[in-house]
Amino acid sequence: MPEVTATSEYTVNAETGLIDPARQCLSPNRDPRPDSASLDMIVLHGISLPPGKFGGGEIEALFLNELDWDAHPYFGEIRGMEVSAHLLIRRDGELVQFVPFTERAWHAGESSFRGRARCNDFSVGIELEGEDDTPYDDRQYAVLPAILEALEAAYPQITARNIVGHCDVSPGRKSDPGPAFDWLRLYDALGEKTGNDN
Repeated sequence: MPEVTATSEYTVNAETGLIDPARQCLSPNRDPRPDSASLDMIVLHGISLPPGKFGGGEIEALFLNELDWDAHPYFGEIRGMEVSAHLLIRRDGELVQFVPFTERAWHAGESSFRGRARCNDFSVGIELEGEDDTPYDDRQYAVLPAILEALEAAYPQITARNIVGHCDVSPGRKSDPGPAFDWLRLYDALGEKTGNDN
């Protein structure tokens, strides 16, 4: 897998909904956004399959509906689940795109934020390979701000105030990206990129 460096820059094509550079791996778990939906939010997630294991192909297999449900006892608990995200940032910083931003990925499930339900309708779902209580990798923190900056440039209604965790849109049901995710580190990096010290 190619390693992405901190100096990598990303470009989002607002018409196609694709980000470059990224490895494209199209998931069937997607559908059209409602015509009335305004793409203005980013939901950050944490995922590892099996829980606590990093670096394998299980996450991609899950998003492609190709996971071998009998390969690990935990997979029996999620058997038949059809989910996806727009992006996955692996531990080594590699970026994989599963769903164009112009389409709805199935990442947030039952959710609401600031009085609006069905967050999948108007959000981008970004999965970080990790788990709630394990520190995320420096390489993930290196590329995430650049990706967010590219998304904000392509879709101006997305702002830093609308970058949230899965725990924020599904409280009590979901806890990711968890206490191990350093939000202040992300906000500091975004401030540096925008030249905003506030």
